[in-house]
Amino acid sequence: MSEKGKIFRIAGPVVVAKELDARMYDVIRVGNERLMGEVIKIKDEYVTIQVYEDTSGIKPGEPVENTGEQLSVELGPGLLRSIYDGIQRPLEVLQQQMGDFIARGVDAPGLDRKKKWTFKPKVKAGDEVSQGAVLGEVEETKGFIHSILVPAGQGGKVKKINAGDFTVEETICELQSGTKISMLQRWPVRKPRLLKEKLPPSEPLITGQRIFDVLFPLAKGGTAAIPGPFGAGKTVSQQQLAKWCDAEIIVYVGCGERGNEMTEVLTEFPELKDPKTGRPLMNRTVLIANTSNMPVAAREASIYTGVTIAEYFRDMGYNVAIMADSTSRWAEAMREISSRLEEMPGEEGYPAYLATRLAEFYERAGPVENLNGSKGSLTIIGAVSPPGGDFSEPVTQNTLRVTKTFWALDAKLAQKRHFPSINWLTSYSLYLDTLEPFFAKNVTSDWKVLVTRLMTFLQEEDKLLEIVQLVGSDALPDKQQLVLEVARLIREFLLQQNAFHEIDTFCDPQKSHMMIKSILQYADMAEAALEKGVRVKHLVDVKSKDRIGEAKFVKDHEKLLKDVQKEMEQEFEKLARGDGK
Repeated sequence: MSEKGKIFRIAGPVVVAKELDARMYDVIRVGNERLMGEVIKIKDEYVTIQVYEDTSGIKPGEPVENTGEQLSVELGPGLLRSIYDGIQRPLEVLQQQMGDFIARGVDAPGLDRKKKWTFKPKVKAGDEVSQGAVLGEVEETKGFIHSILVPAGQGGKVKKINAGDFTVEETICELQSGTKISMLQRWPVRKPRLLKEKLPPSEPLITGQRIFDVLFPLAKGGTAAIPGPFGAGKTVSQQQLAKWCDAEIIVYVGCGERGNEMTEVLTEFPELKDPKTGRPLMNRTVLIANTSNMPVAAREASIYTGVTIAEYFRDMGYNVAIMADSTSRWAEAMREISSRLEEMPGEEGYPAYLATRLAEFYERAGPVENLNGSKGSLTIIGAVSPPGGDFSEPVTQNTLRVTKTFWALDAKLAQKRHFPSINWLTSYSLYLDTLEPFFAKNVTSDWKVLVTRLMTFLQEEDKLLEIVQLVGSDALPDKQQLVLEVARLIREFLLQQNAFHEIDTFCDPQKSHMMIKSILQYADMAEAALEKGVRVKHLVDVKSKDRIGEAKFVKDHEKLLKDVQKEMEQEFEKLARGDGK
């Protein structure tokens, strides 16, 4: 057995080699074109390799060579603004080399080897440093500081530290042990990066989307799933979260999505402005594009590539969010490779280890204390595309077991043009109680009471709609007709949001709170008027309440809602006096 062997059998992206000395997850160069692959099974003298590129045309007998390394990503300055494929090849560099279609066997480093970065040291000669410690800083993009960390497993006294302009491969620090440190690190993608301690979640990830922030909040360092059928708005929801959530770094993984959807992301993101800084959003974004027509094995790797890059920025003390769109395509890639390996299939043909792989991925989320004492967080939001919108299928069910926030998309709501089409009756968040102190301190002390009242109205409406379909709303008692009207206001004014309107695309919790107060104020005044004998018809006809919805589209929403409040009080006073009873 040696580091070189030859191909014995080929089955799509799965290649079996013999006469090869290898360990699990070693990276192998396959065939005369030196395609990139990874060892996934070893049995007797046969080594099974999953190849990350198209294998058509290669044949038994061609050479294979073991690189001795695991599938790793390059970490360092230059990650931000980059667009990679599933195995961290920069697509812009590949395009310059060969045009719009990527040839096989082509390789390009994940980080630019020629570009120089200005390094400012944070330690001096004689200082003791350990793994994860900050050696210095680089301004990677305008206003964004990239901390250069001591690689894992290294540490000691600093013998020499350099300041100035360096490429990622040049030495910036030398330890007394003789170890030389550059700005470039490599890390195996399947292994979580080191940390000191995982912390309990305490802050929400503010997304600017009212239905998420108000009814189903997600914690920084939390996990969320967005399952939904085709056309329900998963990708737009994911893009909205990427654009507007208050994470400092965004990693967006387009895993097996249609090419046109990924094109939209790749063309839109560079044009977007960051609402916090006014600079391009790409300045703090990494995109990983692995469309459905790209090799299936690279799709399986793309999720790990994305989460490893996200962990690297978390180690610097940043709040990072990773959007995986979609984990169903990732699971399908696993299923395809598993079938070619002739493994015993589990439910619906997925491999028996599907649940374990999903759990391993989502477990990499969390608020943490890093090795250097800083605090960061990694939030994972995974889209799921169940066939036919069937939430009982294995990927959705196994995702639900490990995620704490469930944003269920509904095709019927999408058909009614209600966006985001999140079904408020089937969605849930297990972070409500955890985050309640934050909202009580930063928004309003009665936040939980208000949210509970909203959900009560929506649940009552759902019960009443069955009766309405049978006998019509006029046959209901006045109190129940009023419930239907309040629920309509909640749905249309609060839960509906226009992602393409320049103002309504983002709504902070304070604005949401004012809108909630206005809707519930109408509900309280209407209930009081009903008890005094005012007919429900006149309560529904109150014109000022319909102006609450205008607050979504105006900048000075405070003034508008105060005016609406006065108008409502005047209209209800008229009704109380008997005008129109």
